[in-house]
Amino acid sequence: MNGKIKVGAVSYLNTKPMVYFLEQGHLSDSFHFIFDYPSNVATKLLNDEIDFGLVPVAVIPQIQHPQIVSPYCIATDGEVASVCLFSDVPLAQIETILLDYQSRSSVGLLKILLKHFWKINPILIEANAGFENQISNTTAGLVIGDRALVKRNATKYVFDLGLAWKEMTGLPFVFAVWLANKKLDDSKIKLFNAEVQKGLSMIPAVVSQLDFKHYDLLHYYQKNISYVLDEKKSAAIEKYLSYLKES
Repeated sequence: MNGKIKVGAVSYLNTKPMVYFLEQGHLSDSFHFIFDYPSNVATKLLNDEIDFGLVPVAVIPQIQHPQIVSPYCIATDGEVASVCLFSDVPLAQIETILLDYQSRSSVGLLKILLKHFWKINPILIEANAGFENQISNTTAGLVIGDRALVKRNATKYVFDLGLAWKEMTGLPFVFAVWLANKKLDDSKIKLFNAEVQKGLSMIPAVVSQLDFKHYDLLHYYQKNISYVLDEKKSAAIEKYLSYLKES
């Protein structure tokens, strides 16, 4: 790519403010952007196919030299709305859970909540595309991203993983960070973060250009999703990774 920095970005609605200007071609002289869902971006980083990307925090321990390169992230401080366990029955009656193939952090979070918060032990099955249609009776499903915002209008029980984590730990939860597997040019990373910040400052404009009727996106971006990686969120990452290490 003629020396361009290869970046793995995520194609969900929750990233739209961060990538608002990047999708318009800003920084295209220095960066090559590849859009995919989170677990695929993680695989690309692990395989050294990209230089950095927005990856699930569950991947951090698998990177030999992980470097968070941005003060922005995908997080929540309570209800996230787009990472939920969907069920036709109450928690105690769930026998099987289908796991969303598009995420790693959310699957890890679900397992932590099942063991330490909800204290139930259903059968967990790694699912494939279209699994959302198999959620019925005592078979529940973990659904993330845009599909979760649609699914929440059509399922009897919706258990929000961000809210459950907050109730269990008192902490926010970080789903994804901009992570590199090597040292990168500081000046270029500064340019990247400046474009991300500009997009985050224009959320109403971002919403005005999106056609999505299933959920109030202004509420989503301003109340459900939290984009700044502060000290409390860094502590939450450490807490989450410590739980993963125990499991």
